[in-house]
Amino acid sequence: MKSSSLSLIAGTVALAAVTGFAALAAPGDTSAAEPKAATRLPVERSSLLCPAPGRSDLAETTYTAYTPAADVGGGGAGTAELTPSTAATADGTTGGTGKGDAGKEEDKKDAGKEEDKKKDDKDDGKGDRKTDSPKPVLSLKEPGKPVTAEVSGADAPALVGTATGRLAPGWAAQQTTVVEAGARGLLGVSCTSPGADFWFPAVSTAKSREDYVHLTNPDDTAAVADIELYGPDGSLKSDVGEGITVPARSGVRVLISTLTSEAVEDVTAHVTTRTGRVGAAVRTADDTTGSDWLAASVSPNGTLVLPGIPADATSVRLVAFAPGDDDADLKVQLLSPGGPISPVGNESLHVKSRMTAGVDLKDVTRGEPGSLLLSPTKGGEGTPVVAALRVVRGKGAGREAGYIPAAGPVGAQATAADNRAKGSTLSLTAPGATGTVKVIASAGSKGGEQVVKTYTVKGGTTLAVTPPVPSGLKGGYALTVRTESGGPVHAARTLSLPQDGVQMFTVQTLSDDRGTVAVPDAVQDLSVLDD
Repeated sequence: MKSSSLSLIAGTVALAAVTGFAALAAPGDTSAAEPKAATRLPVERSSLLCPAPGRSDLAETTYTAYTPAADVGGGGAGTAELTPSTAATADGTTGGTGKGDAGKEEDKKDAGKEEDKKKDDKDDGKGDRKTDSPKPVLSLKEPGKPVTAEVSGADAPALVGTATGRLAPGWAAQQTTVVEAGARGLLGVSCTSPGADFWFPAVSTAKSREDYVHLTNPDDTAAVADIELYGPDGSLKSDVGEGITVPARSGVRVLISTLTSEAVEDVTAHVTTRTGRVGAAVRTADDTTGSDWLAASVSPNGTLVLPGIPADATSVRLVAFAPGDDDADLKVQLLSPGGPISPVGNESLHVKSRMTAGVDLKDVTRGEPGSLLLSPTKGGEGTPVVAALRVVRGKGAGREAGYIPAAGPVGAQATAADNRAKGSTLSLTAPGATGTVKVIASAGSKGGEQVVKTYTVKGGTTLAVTPPVPSGLKGGYALTVRTESGGPVHAARTLSLPQDGVQMFTVQTLSDDRGTVAVPDAVQDLSVLDD
């Protein structure tokens, strides 16, 4: 075999491993263009970003990280660490005035000056000087067992991190914060992968709300982001939401109400990047219903599932947005334990192009757990939309709000990293055909043995269960949901910690963790390589 042939084989294998697309065939052989079966391989690198938890001196934050034990081996031993963002300040801002309002021009100018200084230092040779790396807040040593860390007060930083080798496939992290006074609440958010496009329906610029977009940059160069706002009448004019600099490996928070002069109850925020990548999440706060995190909606789609509405919800508000040129006409259904139900008076929702629509579904669950299904009224693929729910539990002074964004199915597997011996509820919904999933309760962070249970979810229904708990549990544990058979299943985990008569809670959806990647089998005809 000629050396050039060996190089060709090696190059093809390398390309397939990196990109997932490569084929080797004889010149003129058109069979290489035909679809081939794909092999799913574990990813070997994964990144996560956690926003700065908040500004309250009374906050108690728990970080949890976990990688599920794999059925098949991944890469080498690997590492998985989450470290503080290098430039985060006590109030979660970076490179600015410290006022917590990155939307103001002076903050952007200061951030720009900081970047210029970094460039000057590099030109002078100073940028090459070694600096002490921040100490990891969380360091995972093995799959199948979570690790936790606790931080008190307003100084808890944004975290950035990477997992490699056998710790990369399915790596998940979550932060859970308890604030007992002021903008009280149980605030939970799953740490996210970096990206360049995020949609947040259900934010607000109303005077009773104080919503912040948190942007976290994992890379060694600055990212530049834009934030667009859309209300019921279309785009909300804003000049200061453009060109927001997020310094390298840092976090910036932007008070949404400073981006526009209009006070609007239902707003959709669209975060994009011009350069670089960020993680994005919204921290909401309301004068009467406390605080929580709002995660990004799944990408625009004609059919959406919003899983995990608590049975005792006293108020549910749906907010949807159509980003394209066409209006959307949606059928609204509650997937209850007994099957689909059309809310009386709210059987459908019309969403105008590039306008935010909100509707109060009130106590739509009526004492039973449920999930919301949005689908085209005329069938077909429909007009793509994004959506989220604002859910309130309790009454009077004991009201507490949480948020449920539209989410994708659990797919191969999905994980909620932070669970306790009491207070967790797992909601499973099958919007189409009946589906079966395996639920794995991991070993405890401080002790306990894994427990596995299988659930079958009837098509068109929601099944809410108290999830399995590890035997002999000490500390917290992770829940991993894996699809076994049947139709797609969507999931959410509700964590409840009642405090002085207030039903403090937070809901995290579980979507496919993308712990594997499809690599098409290479097409090989080695006869062309003969001498």
